[in-house]
Amino acid sequence: MSDNTSPRPASGVSRRQVLGAAALGAAALGGSVAGAGQASASASAPASAASAPAVTERRVRAVVVGTGFGGGVTALRLAQAGVSTLVLERGRRWRTGPNATTFCRFATMDNRSAWLTDHSVVGGDTTPVWTPYTGVLEAVTGNGMTAMCGAAVGGGSIMYHGMTLQPTKANFATSIPVAAGLYDDLDRWAYPTVARMLGISTIPYDVLAADPYKSSRLFREVAPKAGLTPFEVPLPIDWSYARGELTGQYEATYTTGDIAFGVNNGGKQSIDVTYLAQAESTGLVEVAPLHVVRDLAMDANRRWVLSVDRIDTGGTVRERIRVTADAVFLNAGSPGTTRLLVRSRAKGLIPDLPDAIGTRWGNNGDRIWAWINPDGDAGTRQGGPACVGGSDPASAIPLTVVHAGSPVQQPGVTALTVVGFGIVDGAGTWAYDADADDAVLTWPADADAALQQLIAARMRAIAAAGGGLMIDTDAGGPSTWHALGGVPMGEAVDLAGRVLGHKGLYVLDGARIPGSTGACNPSMTIAALAEHSMRAIVRQDLGRVF
Repeated sequence: MSDNTSPRPASGVSRRQVLGAAALGAAALGGSVAGAGQASASASAPASAASAPAVTERRVRAVVVGTGFGGGVTALRLAQAGVSTLVLERGRRWRTGPNATTFCRFATMDNRSAWLTDHSVVGGDTTPVWTPYTGVLEAVTGNGMTAMCGAAVGGGSIMYHGMTLQPTKANFATSIPVAAGLYDDLDRWAYPTVARMLGISTIPYDVLAADPYKSSRLFREVAPKAGLTPFEVPLPIDWSYARGELTGQYEATYTTGDIAFGVNNGGKQSIDVTYLAQAESTGLVEVAPLHVVRDLAMDANRRWVLSVDRIDTGGTVRERIRVTADAVFLNAGSPGTTRLLVRSRAKGLIPDLPDAIGTRWGNNGDRIWAWINPDGDAGTRQGGPACVGGSDPASAIPLTVVHAGSPVQQPGVTALTVVGFGIVDGAGTWAYDADADDAVLTWPADADAALQQLIAARMRAIAAAGGGLMIDTDAGGPSTWHALGGVPMGEAVDLAGRVLGHKGLYVLDGARIPGSTGACNPSMTIAALAEHSMRAIVRQDLGRVF
């Protein structure tokens, strides 16, 4: 087998073609990140304003910041408890349906793909090509790591593949030891609640047997030969839409794996159409898109004050809003929530915030590889979402490997995307940069080295068993779509997400999970922990704290 960083091309295929195919395949899942540091606006930097708008004052009982897995759960459970709630989301609302053209396609990316930049944040090219827009993805560049973050009503559930995995009890305890005692409750009712709300299921036999899923079947066939135990990935998908694509009823989206920026055909049970839709139907929840939270402070009466910009889709500030609330639930994703609290502490906006804020951050062990020119038939197109995977029960560090269909192929080269992730320590830290008025991530180069050696060995075993070669697409610049930590449980918040020493301030998203989620994608664990915490908060804090 050739060295994974310097592959020898197959006969008749140039090295440039091989590397190009690897980059295209990986970029479709975020593995080739570009130009993030040149973003014209971020979650923390104010958008430009033609004039300084007057400040609008709002007084509310509860505010939820962010609409992803933590925010959606929080909004619904507050509403069901009778709490009038304002939900602030920096991104826009994206509505889909059969044959919709809501999201751009990977082969024809436009400004809908990126959050307020003039170029793509995936694919490797930083040349300005479009007018900045409030697109679905922000790439937050740090020292040694780039974190990919969703920006939309529904958060990361809009553009994730949907891998809804529950960790084992042992792996959960290894990943999040401080919360190990919660697992039995999570397993008994919280994880099943999330599964029911999202309508998860594995790929049906007839869909998996169709031509566009040859690459999935190939991975499933080779995985046992590489020492992996294959499994089918639970996904929040209404498979009738994929079947409709196979019969020609709908334009292909699922069946070409072209879902990196969202699923046009509908049928994806994301947070916006499940938890948030139910929350809004109560009449007690107001979801406010294109509202960017700039700062969070405590006033003299120990109430929470949020400085918010309402922007248009070009990033221009249309209104400045000062929201005063009795309770604030931070669910802006690990980078968003962490950056907000690090700024608040550094600028003295909230006194006595825990020292642990800005620590225990991790990448969930993410690594994206390209499997080039396997011996078997991978077909001419690769269906999605990522529906098959493999685990290694004998691994010294728990890990999981999943195949995701690649929507773009180079002529003469077959490239399959294969993703590895596992348990890592939260070794990353965030520090305040006064010049940028932002927090910056630092991820040590060797923080996940032991895990990555095991993932690399498993990838090489796949190529040895199934032919072709493996290319580590993250070797030149690591990235993650599974940012975790920064406001860790037990050190910055309690097990219910209450910020220590600060009544009415909560963190219920991935920021409170230190580093990884038991060799699984984080979404299900973030949502299950939010369900568990909201049950405690409604019972213990409602009417007392807010």
